[in-house]
Amino acid sequence: MAASERFEVLILGSGAGGKLLAWDMARSGRRTAVVERQWIGGSCPNVNCMPSKNELASAHVAHVARHAAESGTKTGRVAIDMVTVRQRKRDMVDRQVAAHLRTYKDTGVDLILGSGRFVAPKTLEVRLNDGGTRVLAGERVFLNVGTHATVPGVPGLQAAEPLTNIETLELDHVPPHLIVLGGGYVGLELAQAYRRFGSRVTIIQRGSHLLSQEDPDVSEEMQRILSDEGIDCLVAAQALRVDGRSGKDVTLTVRTPAGTQRIEGSDILAAVGRTPNTAGIGLEEAGVELDTRGYVRVNERLQTSATDVWAIGECAGSPHFTHASVDDFQIVRDNLAGGTRSTRDRLIPYCLFTDPPLAHVGLSEGEARRRGVSARVAKLPMGAVLRVQAIGERPGFMKVLVGGSDDRILGFTMIGPEAGEVMAAVQTAMLAELPYPKLRDAVLAHLTMAEGLGFLLSNVPPRR
Repeated sequence: MAASERFEVLILGSGAGGKLLAWDMARSGRRTAVVERQWIGGSCPNVNCMPSKNELASAHVAHVARHAAESGTKTGRVAIDMVTVRQRKRDMVDRQVAAHLRTYKDTGVDLILGSGRFVAPKTLEVRLNDGGTRVLAGERVFLNVGTHATVPGVPGLQAAEPLTNIETLELDHVPPHLIVLGGGYVGLELAQAYRRFGSRVTIIQRGSHLLSQEDPDVSEEMQRILSDEGIDCLVAAQALRVDGRSGKDVTLTVRTPAGTQRIEGSDILAAVGRTPNTAGIGLEEAGVELDTRGYVRVNERLQTSATDVWAIGECAGSPHFTHASVDDFQIVRDNLAGGTRSTRDRLIPYCLFTDPPLAHVGLSEGEARRRGVSARVAKLPMGAVLRVQAIGERPGFMKVLVGGSDDRILGFTMIGPEAGEVMAAVQTAMLAELPYPKLRDAVLAHLTMAEGLGFLLSNVPPRR
């Protein structure tokens, strides 16, 4: 083995937490290297968060154009140019990558493009993308290798070459009939987008309802919204076999409570979950243990089983959100400087960017019951929010959980326009430990979505 190059900080993977840590360490004068196999900046700006929301925005424009007459604007026939949609997305990605490269150069981080594999503790052998090999050793090593889309073991599915989120965002045409395996966040966002582009869409969900981690009323409302747009949703449906090839003709055989069905489509998207990118990178040589699901085993300070090795982001089992990875970076950074931060009891929100979006923070009703937490629940239909009445968007609701014996806000969920922005106000109140009457009685600007919080919190039942 060639002699190793020594770095103070060595990071495998350039996702959100890893790149921020690299830039921070380099700015503080530490010799830092990042090894990245393919996506400069990680999956978020390249193939996941930002590209998907870019194409969702294009789909929203198509939807508004088709329904413009309802608001008094008459248009002609709406046609979708997926080549332009894709190029718009690619242009945004190119700008993001260029910005990342500038920051790597400005901070002095050694960005090494290639596939890394541990050959000894804290030592990586990197097969460079442009040929050759480098051996790198780090005083401190950080894993930020992320996850990839899971392709389930349905007979015939692998041979059908299904789309994942990556290939779906590269389509240059509108699929005549897109079959979506999975009723989670990625599946629903892309299902609605391609329905709005003009595809017939069928969602196949093995569980009893879409968004299986959500409360039943949330799942039912989302299914109603999607069904109203013409999306077929089959729940409690087990995929038995796939025949054909995605992009040409594909047939999915499913077992449902009503019996076995054969669904014929043009394309099939696998969106059933994520698998950590921890296999085949020599973690056993590094002394890094995995859990039973293949995620890196870490403690609440994100330290692995190996000395001076940390894991950040999805590969560490952190919630699969960019903002969670960013918080992982902040925890590691602060602790390296002598702090005592941990992942315990952190309040991580999330948004599903359907239209209308779903936003959630804190406990759900189901979680409260499972934990034995006493909670009061209040709901408000979005149609009761004056801003919603003004813009004509009716579906959805707000829901809040408040302590059964005190006035703490325990959780908040919203399906409605600007849900993420309204949620941020509630999250702020939760972080400040404000009793809910403080937010209920606040003077909120008229004809904002947040104004609905006053009406919602007025519905909180009295303490038992």
